[in-house]
Amino acid sequence: MRTIAIFGAGPALGMAVARRFGREGFQVALVARSRERLDGMVRDLVADEVEAAGFPADIADQAAALRATDQIEARFGAIDVLEHSPTVGRLLTSPLEVDVAAVTPLLDLFLLTPITLVRRVLPGMRERGHGGLLFAMGAAARYPIPRLAAGGIALSAVRSYVHTLNSALSGTGVYAGTLLIGATIENSRLHRNGAGPVVGDRPMPVVPPGDLAERLWDMYARRDRVEDVVAPALAADSFP
Repeated sequence: MRTIAIFGAGPALGMAVARRFGREGFQVALVARSRERLDGMVRDLVADEVEAAGFPADIADQAAALRATDQIEARFGAIDVLEHSPTVGRLLTSPLEVDVAAVTPLLDLFLLTPITLVRRVLPGMRERGHGGLLFAMGAAARYPIPRLAAGGIALSAVRSYVHTLNSALSGTGVYAGTLLIGATIENSRLHRNGAGPVVGDRPMPVVPPGDLAERLWDMYARRDRVEDVVAPALAADSFP
């Protein structure tokens, strides 16, 4: 069986991705900090007849993420698809307030751990001649949003990394792609707390996590684009 490892798995997007790939016969490895939350998600997936297991780890810690990867491979075998979509609390940082202390933990989470994980799983994918590296992230990766400056710095860096990976892996059977999310994800922590981002003075639209999971599956299956954008009408000047 094929295996997808979801790093930063949560009850909204992470679970939707798990269910979507699970319907295609994938075993699912969920990686997140909370053992209790992981246990609940695994129970729900098993009830849906998806083989799944949880692996607690703080994925901002590269060593912890690698240990989780070792545990996944010991349980399920090789990782066929790596999906990275961690979330953090609402990050409001003006570009005038950005400093090393603000950016460093975001670089650890959004850029350095993904690079470390790719370096870990990519050789095996290339040797087998198939695989997928999927990254879901906020629209600040592409659209400069001044009040999300610190997050945008980290996200734009990993977006550039994924684009170059996609080009370098052409013809190898391994796909790399990124999904940019310019919306509030339904049932996410931000959505439940009523703290989703706004465009001007209007809340961002809400998107069902299943729609995002379907996009990620389509990207992986078709491999016809390096990037998909949930809200293509967004423009750089949409954000004050």
